Amino acid sequence: MTKIKICGLSRLEDIAAVNAAQPDYIGFVFAKSKRQVDLETARALKQELDPGIAAVGVFVNHPVAEIIALAAAGIIDLIQLHGDEGEATVRLLQTQTGLPVIQAFRISSPADIQATAADYRLFDTYDPSQYGGSGAAFNWDLLQGVTGDFFLAGGLNSSNIAAAINQVNPYCVDLSSGVETDGVKDRDKIIEIVEMIRKINR
Repeated sequence: MTKIKICGLSRLEDIAAVNAAQPDYIGFVFAKSKRQVDLETARALKQELDPGIAAVGVFVNHPVAEIIALAAAGIIDLIQLHGDEGEATVRLLQTQTGLPVIQAFRISSPADIQATAADYRLFDTYDPSQYGGSGAAFNWDLLQGVTGDFFLAGGLNSSNIAAAINQVNPYCVDLSSGVETDGVKDRDKIIEIVEMIRKINR
């Protein structure tokens, strides 16, 4: 059963859309990005989020103390590290927050697929100019033989999601630009792709 994450929510309308669609996870991006939210915005959005949907905080080389504070405030349920964070940071956050940690790896060759102390790995498209959110897919053949539960990100949308699930068999698919129209989350696209994935799961 492939789980679903809708990342980069920043408006109350986005929360209403995911509450209707019922993915497993949503993502609040605290890193510099067009989808970035601050603590107060994330708090307000989390209060409106269906409690059955887990909120992931997405960080790039972020001060650890701020991540711990967000966890303590109940604003995030999982931590996603999308920068250059090392094993020590992963273990510190696991210990200090008690929350699962997802560590992102940007993939351009098999050498980019590394072991980690994190609870999950996330595989995204390598882009030399940014840490994530490129909206482009990568060569999934590079993931052949990868074991353990992992998230698959990078350019996923309604036209390639079935192929991604069938070829890669990820624990969770992570969608952002693929459920947007003109850079804004699109309720219809979110509901459509969640229904598509549930149908594949059946």
